[in-house]
Amino acid sequence: MLADILRRNEGQEAMSSDPSSTNAASTEVPTGKAKIRWLGPGLVAAATGVGAGDLVATMVAGAQYGTVLLWAAVVGTALKLALGEGVGRWHVASGTTLLDGWRRLGYWATGFFGVYIVIWGFVYGATAMSATALPLNALFDGLSVRYWAMICGVVGLIMIWLQRYRAFEKVMTALVLIAFVSVVLIAILVSPNLGEVFSGIVPRLPDGSVVYVLGLIGGVGGTITMAAYGYWAFAKGWKGPQWLSMMRLDNAVGYIMTGIFVIAMLIVGSTLLLGRQLTEDDTGLLFLGDELGEQYGQWARIVFLIGFFAVSSTSLLGVWNGVSLLFTDWTRSIRLPHGKKAEAAMAEAAVGEQEEGAEPVAYKAATAEKSWAFRGYLLWLTFPPMLLLFLDKPFGVTLAYGVLGSAFMPFLAISLMLLLNSRRVSQEGRSGWLSNVMLTLCSLLFLTLLITDIAGRLS
Repeated sequence: MLADILRRNEGQEAMSSDPSSTNAASTEVPTGKAKIRWLGPGLVAAATGVGAGDLVATMVAGAQYGTVLLWAAVVGTALKLALGEGVGRWHVASGTTLLDGWRRLGYWATGFFGVYIVIWGFVYGATAMSATALPLNALFDGLSVRYWAMICGVVGLIMIWLQRYRAFEKVMTALVLIAFVSVVLIAILVSPNLGEVFSGIVPRLPDGSVVYVLGLIGGVGGTITMAAYGYWAFAKGWKGPQWLSMMRLDNAVGYIMTGIFVIAMLIVGSTLLLGRQLTEDDTGLLFLGDELGEQYGQWARIVFLIGFFAVSSTSLLGVWNGVSLLFTDWTRSIRLPHGKKAEAAMAEAAVGEQEEGAEPVAYKAATAEKSWAFRGYLLWLTFPPMLLLFLDKPFGVTLAYGVLGSAFMPFLAISLMLLLNSRRVSQEGRSGWLSNVMLTLCSLLFLTLLITDIAGRLS
């Protein structure tokens, strides 16, 4: 009886995720043009991962080296696409979440993630709210950035608290289109030298550019938010190997748009700001807006600031939703067996088949956004970080945040390699040679970034 109710609830959640679907968990996978109506999680994941910090890093790289480093943005897009595909493939092919995969690896994996997500949320909450507040302050003035930030955080909290995935995806898609159109329009407006742009596709390393190259490659498209992609795929009802082709198309569209967006920002920085000494914080984007206003009129400045707001908003809303889902799943996973015991337990348990009153075995998309853990983490992202808006970030917290952040991406890449080359996933979901090459490159790159980051902080 209970199993039937759970299955029916999951079917209803999948059905509500897409207007063209009658039951996303059982309907045949769309083909041809029909696939376009099912796109969504990839755009959400890619947009969430590109924040104001990535725009600044790209702009500074363009101001320093022009379009010579354009190839690094292309490589970064390809590597993040491979990581996103690996995350989605694990969820869709195995029918379980990434947290289920990590608990099969042992307590070390879920333990690291638990420490990371708590510290990360505290510091990133303040960062996301401030970045969203900056363009509002520039557009409307009146309130200081600090109070705009608080308003943005509370509005984001209310929206995610009340919304379900279908509405969330529509809001995110609209913001993505606003950000994409505004930045690409500005890139066309500045009339770049196309010959120089295309020459940037050839890999070159000018003196002193290694740090910028690593930053461009590593910064395209997010960190922890990449792990949230599978939960949004589940919300669409994508479970089973038959959905792999749909997931791959969705993931590719999201990261190709991200790549174009980052390249457009690099072009703007290189054309308008080449040779300028820029600050490496979010206020550098305001400087770019002022420069656009002086050269092309206030309408160009306003268009850019609207795009800046859209980019920052997608990061805030995407994190408020996606990372809260990750935390919710983490609270479920730590109550279950780990390591070899997890292998045995998961082999015996089927989705929704546990007895009433037993510990939950499977992640349920239909109830995750209503859980105490989801809403508790939403509050954690919103209110405690407001303290950092009044104080300079404490050194210890900032250091821990930076090191853990640098460690997450190699952790994600290496754990995906372990999971996707094992019998923990069906044959259709296992990695081929191309995926293994790309994940290996991701692991080496992010380990290099981790070592570089730690060495820089110690020095």
